Amino acid sequence: MARRLARPRSQRITGGMHITLVDDSIPFDGFTATARPLGGAEKAFASLPGALARRGHTVAVYNRCRWGMTTEGAQWSGLEERKPLATDLLIAFRKPTLLQFVRHARRRILWHTGPGRMLERPATRSLIDEHQALVLLMTRAQAPAAGITAARLPPAVRADFLDGSPTTPDTPPVAVATTHPAHGLEWLLDLWIGRIRPAAPTARLHLYSMSLARAADGEPVEPGLAALAIQVQAAAEHGVTVLRPQGDPLMAQAYRRARVHLYPGHADDVTAFTLLESQACGLPAVVRPLGAAPERIVNGRSGMVAPDDDAFANLATLLLTDDAMQHSYSAEAREHGRGWDWDAAAAALDELL
Repeated sequence: MARRLARPRSQRITGGMHITLVDDSIPFDGFTATARPLGGAEKAFASLPGALARRGHTVAVYNRCRWGMTTEGAQWSGLEERKPLATDLLIAFRKPTLLQFVRHARRRILWHTGPGRMLERPATRSLIDEHQALVLLMTRAQAPAAGITAARLPPAVRADFLDGSPTTPDTPPVAVATTHPAHGLEWLLDLWIGRIRPAAPTARLHLYSMSLARAADGEPVEPGLAALAIQVQAAAEHGVTVLRPQGDPLMAQAYRRARVHLYPGHADDVTAFTLLESQACGLPAVVRPLGAAPERIVNGRSGMVAPDDDAFANLATLLLTDDAMQHSYSAEAREHGRGWDWDAAAAALDELL
């Protein structure tokens, strides 16, 4: 069973380790999320190095960044650059084979962002056991099978979502959805058209999806999304608009101008990163009890977990139409979402080590 990292005592400071982080996915660096949309997992990887450097560690990052740079005190290099022969701590991001990136490491961590069952693959288990690696998780929904040593470091919120800007909901009222198209969006559209929009006839639903935005612009549709893309286009007459996701500053503005975050959830959505960010901006949410979504809100205070379709539609309608209720939940969401930044996450990791 994974244990959650305790919030650190502010007076406890550790430091002085040489820490190496490695990722082998897409090109990005510590500045990318400010300029363009970036996945929640990649943002987590980009945010931790600087926070560790601020605690006095020497931090080296290796990934597919386009050029080397120093960001927030951490040195970023491409995977083809010369890597260290030894490090105090190696943090391999998502890919178990990266546990072998440095020959000599006092400790090794596999930072896992997917479902726990992925850790049970024989090749993955073999690498974890061979390197006596600690598995670092982000939510309870990721819980792996017994026998895997794991700890839980909840993902934190980047600065753009924590700057204290006021919430100013638009009129007519706006709901936002950020779910992956395959994670319940068809269900949400049906509920919006059949139940929510008739009860809140001026409301708008903004769908943030790069794949659906590309389809709306006439670009090739991703496999399996053709029918959904047609459904989304037809939903325009019901107040549905598809928008391209943006970098953190613009997404934070969008959250502060909306009234509710509608999040269908999915059993394999074990991180629900955007809910954490929208909560920090003061945006209440209505979620289904699937995956990590219920972990991202305080049920009954900063959002609501809807047990069925009727409850989801009714709660969404209330947050779109009841000013007093929306204001109360918004204040609770902001308070809840601001409780964990990346400096606190880095300190908690120190506490573990």
